Amino acid sequence: MSSTQYPLFLPFDYGGQNKSRGPGEGLFDPRRQTPRDLVQQLIISIMLGLGAFISFCLLRPKWPQFYYARKIRIRTAAALPDLPPTFFGWIPSLWRISDADVLATAGLDAYVFLAFFKMAIQFLFIATILAGAVLVPVHTYFGSGDFFKEISDEFWGNPDLTEPYLFDDGDKKPLKPIKTDPSILWANLIFVYIFSGLAFYFIWQHTENIVHVRQKYLGQQSTVTSRTVKLSGIPLELRSEGTLKDYIDKLGIGKVEEVTLCRQWKDLDNLLDEREKTIRKLEEVRIAYDKKKKRTGLSLLQAAETIEEAYEDESSDEETAPLLSRSQDPRYRSAPGRPKIIIRYGKFGLKVRRIDAISHLHRKLAELDDEITIARRKDYPATPLAFITMDSVTAAQIMMQTLIDPTPGCLIARQAPFPSDINWHNVYLSRRNRLTRGWSISIFVTLSSVFWLIPVAALAGLWNMDEIHKIWPGLADVLEANEIVASLVTTFLPTLVLTLLNIAVPFFYEWLSQQQGMISQEEVELSIISKNFFFTFFNLFLAFTIFGTAFTFHTFWETLRDSFKDTASIALLLAKAVEGLGPFYINLIILQGLGMFPLRLLQIGTVTLYPYNKVTAKTPRDRSELRKAPLFQYGFYLPQPILVFIICLVYSVLQRGVLILFFGLLYFICGYFTYKYQLLYAMEHPRYSAGKAWTMIVNRVIMGLGVFQLTMAGWLVLRQAFTRAGLVLPLLAFTAWSGYVFRREWGPAHYFTALKSIKKPATPISGLEQEREEEGGTRYVNPSLVSELRGVWLSDRTEDYGFGDTPNGAHDGEEQNHGALIDLSHHT
Repeated sequence: MSSTQYPLFLPFDYGGQNKSRGPGEGLFDPRRQTPRDLVQQLIISIMLGLGAFISFCLLRPKWPQFYYARKIRIRTAAALPDLPPTFFGWIPSLWRISDADVLATAGLDAYVFLAFFKMAIQFLFIATILAGAVLVPVHTYFGSGDFFKEISDEFWGNPDLTEPYLFDDGDKKPLKPIKTDPSILWANLIFVYIFSGLAFYFIWQHTENIVHVRQKYLGQQSTVTSRTVKLSGIPLELRSEGTLKDYIDKLGIGKVEEVTLCRQWKDLDNLLDEREKTIRKLEEVRIAYDKKKKRTGLSLLQAAETIEEAYEDESSDEETAPLLSRSQDPRYRSAPGRPKIIIRYGKFGLKVRRIDAISHLHRKLAELDDEITIARRKDYPATPLAFITMDSVTAAQIMMQTLIDPTPGCLIARQAPFPSDINWHNVYLSRRNRLTRGWSISIFVTLSSVFWLIPVAALAGLWNMDEIHKIWPGLADVLEANEIVASLVTTFLPTLVLTLLNIAVPFFYEWLSQQQGMISQEEVELSIISKNFFFTFFNLFLAFTIFGTAFTFHTFWETLRDSFKDTASIALLLAKAVEGLGPFYINLIILQGLGMFPLRLLQIGTVTLYPYNKVTAKTPRDRSELRKAPLFQYGFYLPQPILVFIICLVYSVLQRGVLILFFGLLYFICGYFTYKYQLLYAMEHPRYSAGKAWTMIVNRVIMGLGVFQLTMAGWLVLRQAFTRAGLVLPLLAFTAWSGYVFRREWGPAHYFTALKSIKKPATPISGLEQEREEEGGTRYVNPSLVSELRGVWLSDRTEDYGFGDTPNGAHDGEEQNHGALIDLSHHT
């Protein structure tokens, strides 16, 4: 066989004339790993995780501001049982918290999130037992007959493995097929059906349970949100509150209680944003100056009175007059160390003047308050979007599930988000604007996936000794002289770098999702889940699997071009590459499960950055925000477990797949306890999607089942088991049909509340929903129209000034007593 005859598959060609080339030239080859590499990865991950876990157990009772933040600050979380302060006593107590308690104190989103981990644990537990009891003996008996030899030679890679059965682009001359005992092939085929059936069983079981819980939970509520509909596509003739109310009433659906027609509030919102920046800056300079005055003997109260007097004595309509008169005020000249600010004025801002910062910011704040007061009285053009609050949940649901107008895009009713979850800056964006943003960002994310292949390939290239020799020969010599260090580079470093990449990239996709113009945080959260999963699945699994060992970095574009020319070759290449990358994914799951989850439980990032954030917090407002519980974002934490579950599926029936199933089981057990603790006790998760993430989970797991079955069909083709490969196709068709049935039959139950489930009269709303309504308000109105224009927040203690006012943004009872305000809005 000529080495130039099959260019696409040369890196996988370890027999014949290509032996001298070496596996994966220019790239690390995980198939060259040995059991020692697995033990080394286990030791590193266990040491990393054990150190973090012990630290957490020691610090948990001592640092409640980190590890009990949600229980301390959220009223409904206070109903949770207090965990014992003992070293391990919190674990059984956490386990005994029932699903009903999770639902009551953390909501549907947390319930659904943990339900996925429970489903994965159940599946992987049974699959591990079946694989260990049946597949391992079959592979051992009909294989080499030596369990440990197979681990070393077959699963972990043998350079003398026979080439796969592939075809050249020219004369289609077949390569030498892989010879495998037919008994193993039949066993793998049977277990493809068994594991697929087992996965479908748990999917349907948990889906039915979640739908039942969701319908019962929402049907018993009668919150303002459950009775409110978001109506978009309103025609011009209906864009007034009275006309729209009369139109809805005449439909006979129910009585309309309130109509909030969204308007072009952009100018008003910009004024409020500018006021927020100004008041924060004023607080910073006031706090800094007050500290100086306190050191020189002038009390904080005296300083405040002096500034108030100066503020009240100002009167000038000339733009530059305050700048000049203030600089001549003897009170300011006599006060040493007052902060200054540079102001540009005149034509084109060419003139500059250093003036008193406190005086200037006070004046600017007063001007903004006057402008806001005037702007709130203006009439603004209406937009085609409104929030309609009905008199009952039944009326709202009928409206959402009914075709109101046959015209496409006209009068579309959807469930309204919580008032506090609405992005009011986006409600006045046109439908065309939102569609343009959405499609543009979706296309950009798709195209950027090709870009992400470059750093993945480059990083992989640096893990190979050949590539290191080219870039840094001295380092390569050191690594070759020390096998342990070289093993770290080719085993631990790849998984660590991809882990860090998987942590960093979601922040970029979160920013992109925020730019799409979505109206609610619920839509943003679901969009983040979708984008981050696409990245992890396409780049960290499919692309890395297919291309990760298939090309050198120097032949990247050539390999990518040839691969897209022959899609059949991609399927076969995936089947071959998946088995070769088994050790890499085992190492990745071990690091994520045993190493990273304890670090996440420790909240290493929050704890590490806290001293820095505390030092840099300049004002009481900053310190109050620092005391808030960290935010748990499902879009950051959900995609990776879905990918790990898919990886476990794909490898479940392959040689030594029991190892991946076992470590996958450990991964989900560690993840379940970690996330259950954080969702209940440590982290806040205010965004509300009513459990809609379950449809995204199921759709992606079903897609993973399709990848699993397609991969196994290719795996059988590589071994010339064409009949057995053909028998996988009916299962593949059933999986595609099941995905369609799920969306058709179960989809509506995840987006609507069945009329049968709505209780009449409705039961009192739960504590969690009541607390959310208290925080977010019970009216759908832009906060820029009604929010109080609060003054500066200067003290951490109310008794300093005795005003007792609540700082802007504080909601719960604890934080209401943290600050004192000097009200500067009295003049409005």
